[in-house]
Amino acid sequence: MQQSFKPIAVIPHYNHGETLGKVVTRLLMYNLPVLVVDDGSDAENQAYLSALTEQPYVQILYRPENGGKGAAMKAGLQEAWRQGFTHVLQVDADGQHNLADVPIMLRKSRENLTALICGRPVYGNDAPKSRLYGRKITNFWIAVNTRSLQIADGMCGFRIYPLADTCIVLQTQSLGDRMDFDTEILVRLYWQHVPMIWIDTVVKYAADGISHFRSWQDNWLISKMHARLFFTMLMRLLTGKS
Repeated sequence: MQQSFKPIAVIPHYNHGETLGKVVTRLLMYNLPVLVVDDGSDAENQAYLSALTEQPYVQILYRPENGGKGAAMKAGLQEAWRQGFTHVLQVDADGQHNLADVPIMLRKSRENLTALICGRPVYGNDAPKSRLYGRKITNFWIAVNTRSLQIADGMCGFRIYPLADTCIVLQTQSLGDRMDFDTEILVRLYWQHVPMIWIDTVVKYAADGISHFRSWQDNWLISKMHARLFFTMLMRLLTGKS
């Protein structure tokens, strides 16, 4: 029996009200229902959300307090699964992702229903050097922890998850709640032998863009995540898991 394909876009949102509406409008053009997970935004930014709910096929899931991008994504993924969706397109609320690539990603996902479709970022001169260096470090540790070069980029949060396998990982393993989530879920799904397909996509950084990346705290969480994965990888080797 052919598997079904019922996708939804999930947008983790925290105080990006001014750009969120444009992202939602663009996704609706591709006939995608949208679930915005508001991660404890302030009153000013929550005011933008009420107007979005007037559009059909847009839902808002409110979290009472800020728990991090990972916590918002975990809530959105599991809510989408509960509602009967089969795949989730993860998109940032700040507008940095190239949404013109959404049809390509959806087509690849429909053709490869069990695969994780991942954006492989193509950066311009607007990309902060600190972000590029941080990505190189993260990608190095991903290669160590997976003992492969199959994960082309660990930090781009523009991807389509197959929910059946993804929700099993969420329900059986403990993953980071903040900026460490995007990398950790990739490695965990790789260990579950979920195939990955990579799509080149331009990522832009607006001069007036708002970033919620906390330099010291999030880098510390990411470092702990790499260490946690490293020791898990060693245990997998000792127990004969590939």
